Amino acid sequence: MGYKIGVVGAGQFSKCFIPLFQAHPFVDQVALAEQRQDRLDKYAEFFGIKETYRSLDEMLLSDVDAVAIFTQRHLHGEQTLKALKAGKHVYCAVPMAQSKEEIALILDAVKETGLIYMTGETSYYYPSTVICRDRFKAGHFGKFVYGEAQYLHDMLHGFYDAFKHSGGEDWKKVAGIPPMYYPTHSVSMILSVTGARATHVSCLGYVDEHEDGIFRKDGNLWNNPFSNQSALVRTSDGGMMRVNEFRRVGWGGKNSVYMSMFGTSGSFEEHAGGSVWSNLKWGQVEDLTSDLDCTDEYVEVAEDGEGTHKVLHHDFHASLAKVHHSYRLPESFDGLPNGHFGSHQFLVDDFLKAVWTKKLPPNHAWRAADYIMPGLIAHESSLNNGEMMEVTDFGKPPENWELLDPDSFVAYRF
Repeated sequence: MGYKIGVVGAGQFSKCFIPLFQAHPFVDQVALAEQRQDRLDKYAEFFGIKETYRSLDEMLLSDVDAVAIFTQRHLHGEQTLKALKAGKHVYCAVPMAQSKEEIALILDAVKETGLIYMTGETSYYYPSTVICRDRFKAGHFGKFVYGEAQYLHDMLHGFYDAFKHSGGEDWKKVAGIPPMYYPTHSVSMILSVTGARATHVSCLGYVDEHEDGIFRKDGNLWNNPFSNQSALVRTSDGGMMRVNEFRRVGWGGKNSVYMSMFGTSGSFEEHAGGSVWSNLKWGQVEDLTSDLDCTDEYVEVAEDGEGTHKVLHHDFHASLAKVHHSYRLPESFDGLPNGHFGSHQFLVDDFLKAVWTKKLPPNHAWRAADYIMPGLIAHESSLNNGEMMEVTDFGKPPENWELLDPDSFVAYRF
């Protein structure tokens, strides 16, 4: 018998994942929870979902084995705790939570219940991150020196539409979330390669002056005036990291997330024009662009009248790259939708493998804390004019909780 998965939220992001949950060999049924009846009815009909609920609370009273949360960013911590306390495994879109206190409560709940929690960080599976992780593991970087990652996503590039879609009449109040409260796309690219964590951070913020009034002290739930924030980070392996989270920036590259890494033996650089590898042999540069390319597939998942913003086509509709470990995905995923540079299928597969084996997924709760906490402290630093501050260390998982190696688990048999 497979699992019953409860998807929470009928939005632009969840519609990319519903077909993958339905097709996975470890899943027997998918249920759906959504507060808006029109969206609930539309998605249930399109995806053939028989079991529906009007709220997360209602769904948690049912016999679903796990929930996949695709709701507004600032609700994730509270909803994750509810699900864990109800005895459900949790897959949750980023970010994990909005405060140190929420993070601590989630970690305690995971330890107490033994349930699987996984953060749905797409950047962990981006081709650039995958190839850097493979080469770092093979020793090609040597020791880590410096890494930089940036999430350059102007409000005009789909964010207005997305926040209006999810936030309702008060969408501006949630659209003004501090950029560093959503840092995981950038932070995870570096830390997931090295396995280190952030120890200290200094951050500066750009005070926004745009006429829309979204980033203002009195304009959002966080009294946040910053549309752009830039942080310099010390990592636990002695390295350095720079993270840029920009929401008001003139940038038109194919991707909104970029990373580069420099080691004592080799380095990787990624930019709008492509990606290269270099090492100690002066003048020798390897062009990796074709190995990292994901072909865009501009096909809407649902004919729902709410099409994807053209700038986000490659986020929601993209194939795999040559460097992806495609051999370990289930055959039932062949030909199904993918997105965010080939990450969606790996996200679903890792979570279900973890639930099936009761082993921790790579992006387990403690790594989720490592990805979000530097940003929360960075925002506090920016409010104090760049003061260098210590990043809270939540430690590691219990020693007796085995870590899943998704690549080595390729058989799907009951």
